[in-house]
Amino acid sequence: MDLRQLEYFVAVAEERNFTRAAERVHISQSGVSAQIRQLERELGAELFDRSARTTTLTVAGRAALGHARAALLAAAAVGQSVGEVTGLIRGRLNIGMVIGCTVTPLFDALAAFHRAHPGVEISLVEDNSDRLVDGVRAGTLDLALIGTSAATHEGLDTLTIIEEGLVAAVPAGHPLAKRRRVTLGDLGAYPIVCMPPGTGLRTVFDRACAARGVEPAIALQASAADAIADLAARGLGVAVLSDSMAERYTDRLTARAIDDMDAPAFLSLVRKPDAGPAVRELLAHGRRAFGMGVPEREPGADPVGAGRAGRAGRARDAQRAERSPGAGSRGRLMPPRPPISAPPSPAASTRAPPPTPPRTGRR
Repeated sequence: MDLRQLEYFVAVAEERNFTRAAERVHISQSGVSAQIRQLERELGAELFDRSARTTTLTVAGRAALGHARAALLAAAAVGQSVGEVTGLIRGRLNIGMVIGCTVTPLFDALAAFHRAHPGVEISLVEDNSDRLVDGVRAGTLDLALIGTSAATHEGLDTLTIIEEGLVAAVPAGHPLAKRRRVTLGDLGAYPIVCMPPGTGLRTVFDRACAARGVEPAIALQASAADAIADLAARGLGVAVLSDSMAERYTDRLTARAIDDMDAPAFLSLVRKPDAGPAVRELLAHGRRAFGMGVPEREPGADPVGAGRAGRAGRARDAQRAERSPGAGSRGRLMPPRPPISAPPSPAASTRAPPPTPPRTGRR
C-alpha cells in the first residue's frame, strides 16, 4: 500500500461518498474506486459497505481508519520537520471558514501567501464553527476562521479578530424600535430570527437566555446575516445579530442593544500550537490583512523557523499576542474592525482569490 491509497481511503470514509471523495482529492471517481479496491485486496478485507446509498465503513474499515489518519499525519510531519530547520515552505494548507459569509481579509491573506509561496496548494472549505474547531483538533484543517462564544479553545492557539455584543434588529413600527435598550425577557414575547446551532452567535444567545431563564421562540433560522435581516424586515421576527452585522441594515432595521447580555461573540482564527512553518507564515499574512500587525521576532531570526531557540521565541510572542485578555474590548475589532457583510458563499477550493477591500462575515 502507499500513502495515496490511504489518502483516498480517508477521503471516502469522511465524505461517505465516492464522488465527493474524488472531488476532494482531485481525481476521477473511477480512479478512487480502483485504488480502494487495490488496497482492499492487499489487506484481504473489504473496507466499505457499498450496498446502501451512503457508503459506510465495515468493521475492518473502522479498525483501519485511525491508523490511516495517523500514517498521513506522520508523513506530513516529515516535511514539516525538515521545513522547521530549513525554512522551506511547501506542501498543502487546509483552511476552514465559517459558512455562509464573505471574509475578504482572509481572502487577502490567502492571496498574499499564494503570491509568496506559489508551490503550496491551498484548500478552503466552509462549515459551521463547531465542526471547524473539531477539524483543527483532528488535524484535517490547519487553520480556521470561526465564530464562537469563547475567547480561547482548549488545546488550540486562538487569535481574536472581533469581540462584540449582540443586538435585536427590528423594522420601523415594531414595539421594540421605540425603546433605546431591550432585555432578553423583552425578546421572549416575540418570534426570533437567528442563526442555526453550531454558530458562535447562536451559542452566545442560547447561553444568555438559559442563564436568565428565558425560553426564546426561535421561529426562523438562516445561515447568512442578509437572510436574517430580510426576514426581520418583512415582519417575520426579531433578528438577533452582532452589532457590526446590524450596521449594514440601518436602512430597513433599527438595532437595539440587548442590555442583559454580558458575554460577547468572537470572530477568531484557531490553529494547533505545533503548527508548521506554512501555517505560521499564513497567520502572519492574516494579521496584516486584518490590520493587526505581526509580532516582532528575535533579531536575525528566520521568518519561518530555523532552530529551536527561534521557535521558542516566536511561541512566546504568539502567546502574548494571541492570548492576551487585554487584546481588545467588547464591540471593538482588535485593532480597528473592518465592516461586516455576509452574502451566501459557496465552498471554495485550491487557489486563493485576488485581494479585495476588507470585509468580514457571518459567525
